[in-house]
Amino acid sequence: MTKPAKQLDYHTIHEIFSRFEASDPAPEGELNHVNAYTLVVAVALSAQATDVGVNKATEALFKIADTPQKMLDLGEEKLIAHIKTIGLYRNKAKNVMKLSRILVDEYGGEVPSSRAALTALPGVGRKTANVVLNMWWKHPSQAVDTHIFRVGNRTGICPGKNVDVVERAIEDHIPVRFQQHAHHWLILHGRYVCKARKPVCANCIIRDLCTSEEKTHE
Repeated sequence: MTKPAKQLDYHTIHEIFSRFEASDPAPEGELNHVNAYTLVVAVALSAQATDVGVNKATEALFKIADTPQKMLDLGEEKLIAHIKTIGLYRNKAKNVMKLSRILVDEYGGEVPSSRAALTALPGVGRKTANVVLNMWWKHPSQAVDTHIFRVGNRTGICPGKNVDVVERAIEDHIPVRFQQHAHHWLILHGRYVCKARKPVCANCIIRDLCTSEEKTHE
C-alpha cells in the first residue's frame, strides 16, 4: 500500500483542482454506455476488470440488450457468450440477470436514482452506485476505486485507511465547485500519470504541489 501523505491544506487542494479543471474542464468516464441501465451493467462488469476489456465485451451486447427486459429476453447463457472475456463472468452474468429482473418487476424497467435502491441490486456496491449517480444524474458522489485510493493517499489530497475514509475526505476537503468531476480527475490522473508501480512525475501538472515520498525526477 502507498504510504499515506499528510492531508494537504485547502489552498493547495484548490490549486490542484484548478489545474485539473484547466487541463480537462469536463472529464468523462471511459466505460461505454447508452443509458442509465447500460451504465449500471458496465460498471458492475468492470469490477476486477479494465474499462477497455468491458467496452470490448459490451460493444455488441448493448446493441441488442440495452434495457432490463431485453437483457432478460436475451438470457443468461447468451449474456455469458458476450462477456466471457471478463473476469468472474459467470457470477457477473447471474447478477446482471437478477438486477434486470428486479428493475422490471419493481421499478418498471427504470434505474432508480437512489443510492439505497441501487446498492440493494445484486452486484451493485457503493462504488458502482456512486458512479451511476455521478455520471447519469450528475450527483457530486465520489466513487473511490484503486486509482483514487492510491492518488488520495500518495499526494495527500484525500488520505484514508480505506475507501470509505477516502470518500469522506474527498467530500470534506475538496471544494464544492470541484466535487462533480473530482473522482474523474483523480481516476484519470491515477490511470495515466500517478501510476501504481512507477508514477510518471515528469508529466504531472501538480508535481510541485505533491509531497509524496515516491515522487521521482523522471
